Amino acid sequence: MKIIAIGRNYAEHAKELNNPVPTIPVIFMKPDTALLKDNKPFYHPDFSEDVHHEIEVVLKISKEGKHIDEKFAAGYYDEVALGVDFTARDIQSRHKEKGLPWELAKAFDNSAPISNFLPKAQFKNIYDLNFHLDVNGESRQIGNTKNLLFSFEYIIAFVSRYITLKKGDLIFTGTPQGVAKVNVGDRLEGYLEDQKLLDFYIK
Repeated sequence: MKIIAIGRNYAEHAKELNNPVPTIPVIFMKPDTALLKDNKPFYHPDFSEDVHHEIEVVLKISKEGKHIDEKFAAGYYDEVALGVDFTARDIQSRHKEKGLPWELAKAFDNSAPISNFLPKAQFKNIYDLNFHLDVNGESRQIGNTKNLLFSFEYIIAFVSRYITLKKGDLIFTGTPQGVAKVNVGDRLEGYLEDQKLLDFYIK
């Protein structure tokens, strides 16, 4: 199982970090040790002073595929979840300045909390999904999949040109604007439509 993540897939998020809006998907990866399940607490790492939350819709790949045609890509996932792409922003900024990869800022242990998965068939329109993240009871990030720069199918087709997708692989599809620092004691609650799927603390 591998975790593939898409950066800057909502224009307003790219702009809030003064990044250019991409014309092709920005891809990075996290190891399986990044997964944090069952709403277990996230322990703030000691190597960063500026860890940010990034709430995302996550796809679970349902069958193996390579060079997947975009028109068939919808058949390669049938479940969705919510995830948080924790990012050590201070480390990322230093690496970006030097043109270095982002892995130390993105791929550290437990940097990918994930909820239980739901069948995509239960949603009327996968491209009109509301999702949001509350921090200590206040809405911090609010998104809707209609604002994706690159659709789920385009992402699957694009990634599969380079990397074979296997059953069980996860794709974090990008975060909306509103990312911010987390602090010890914070409570994070993630909602997909009206369902609370994430509810955990920073320790």
